[in-house]
Amino acid sequence: MTTPSKRIALVTGANRGIGLETARQLGKEGVTVLMAGRKEAAIQAAADTLAGEGLSVRPVVLDVVSEDQIAALAKLIEADYGRLDILVNNAGIITGESFFDNSTRTVSAEALRQTYEVNFFAPIALTNALLPLIEKAPAGRIVNLSSILGSLTVNRDFGSDWGGAKPLAYNSSKAALNMFTVGLAAALKDTPIKVNSAHPGWVKTDLGSDAAPLEVVDGAKTSVALALLGNDGPTGSFVHLGETLPW
Repeated sequence: MTTPSKRIALVTGANRGIGLETARQLGKEGVTVLMAGRKEAAIQAAADTLAGEGLSVRPVVLDVVSEDQIAALAKLIEADYGRLDILVNNAGIITGESFFDNSTRTVSAEALRQTYEVNFFAPIALTNALLPLIEKAPAGRIVNLSSILGSLTVNRDFGSDWGGAKPLAYNSSKAALNMFTVGLAAALKDTPIKVNSAHPGWVKTDLGSDAAPLEVVDGAKTSVALALLGNDGPTGSFVHLGETLPW
């Protein structure tokens, strides 16, 4: 193994939407991006697209809820690169709910379990498995893709623009992810590693729908900025396009 001179990033859910655009923007900044996705054909096609744009990318198959696949990926990164500079926990779902309804009284236990598996348990498992490799980087960066809907402050403001958007499984999973961000940032406060939550905005994706006001290129900007933070940047913060958000 030759120690790479370029920064190495892993972006989950990178076959489409914000994840794909995050990989593209990091690649344009000279980062080698491991693009992770569940389906081999889909992630290979996405990687081929970015490689065709002259970017340094590599597709990797990863179902974020699979412990075996997480372990295998950690071994691959260790063997081929020796470290990981950037981890973007981008993969996420909403299931059994609508963004525009208050599902607190109706959400099913199954929807809660499925949402937490992908949006909360998986990022923790993946991050902890890869943390020894991130610790080998000169200045590791961990970005958790959250949502303004995970803000307790915003949810408590019943008159806010987001006041009617209360899908319980989704919102609470993102609030829990924010707690992971704060806890991990505190655990790593005496290291060069920075851990932050990103709110991408309401973006035109399969998840956000065509009703969203932001284009995908703008939705990726916050994750990319946090992934490329300088040594004077924040840690343990919740950010959207440079603005610190309320927890």
